Amino acid sequence: MTYKKVKNLKAEDFKRLTGIHFDTFNQRVEIVKQAEKSRNKPGRPPKLRIEDQILMLLEYLREYRTFFHLGATWGVNESTAYRIIQKIENILIKAPQLRLPGKKRLIADDCPLETVVIDVSETPIERPKKKQKTYYSGKKKRHTLKAQVIIDQKNGQILCTAYGKGREQDFKLYKRSKIRIRKKVRCLADKGYQGIKKHHHFSQTPKKKPKKSKFSVVGKKENRELAKERIIIENIFAHLKRFRILQGRYRNRRKRFGLRFNLIASIYNYELYLNVSQL
Repeated sequence: MTYKKVKNLKAEDFKRLTGIHFDTFNQRVEIVKQAEKSRNKPGRPPKLRIEDQILMLLEYLREYRTFFHLGATWGVNESTAYRIIQKIENILIKAPQLRLPGKKRLIADDCPLETVVIDVSETPIERPKKKQKTYYSGKKKRHTLKAQVIIDQKNGQILCTAYGKGREQDFKLYKRSKIRIRKKVRCLADKGYQGIKKHHHFSQTPKKKPKKSKFSVVGKKENRELAKERIIIENIFAHLKRFRILQGRYRNRRKRFGLRFNLIASIYNYELYLNVSQL
């Protein structure tokens, strides 16, 4: 469906088809148009208008179809579909207005952060030809890529991300990402971050059951309360994985996984801002 047909859809139908709202789509179109104007590069006009190129990218992220199927659908060559998607991705990821707040937000004195939640999501990948052990996740029993996400618990905004291989433990990924959090900011994490208190004292992780003894009622209650506070990040992961490129088996080059995850995270943040502004 080209943009001429899609633009006449109802707002909810457009959201179901592309995974984003009209306002989010129009913002992306304007960013790409401005980038194309600044290039001033002569040559033949593209086969697809910018709106259709962004629709192709959204179709790729949302449905995770192969480039062959995308090319056949849009009437272009398979390699052309690949170049279009890569070009649009590179333009959007460089746009200042689409960047995540970043690690500096966690230590900024003027930032009204009270509580952050940190967790890791795993995306399965095809079995690598080399260094298979480094990508094998014992938790998922398959080869995966990890994405560490830190969010503001108050409004659900994604603050920053970090990426690692399936074998790497969550806490090791945290240390390697060199995340620093202000002392007054509370940090909520799961069992994969045991030991985080040594790096950030105001952190909270679930309590473990003592060896050779029963788990106390108080300990169970505290773990349930912590789970209730942390559930927001699980809901965010579910929202991000509506884009099948993060849900199913990732087939593409692993070095662009973080770029695509950040693009989807920026969509989530922008639509979160839209929902708040419409209240």
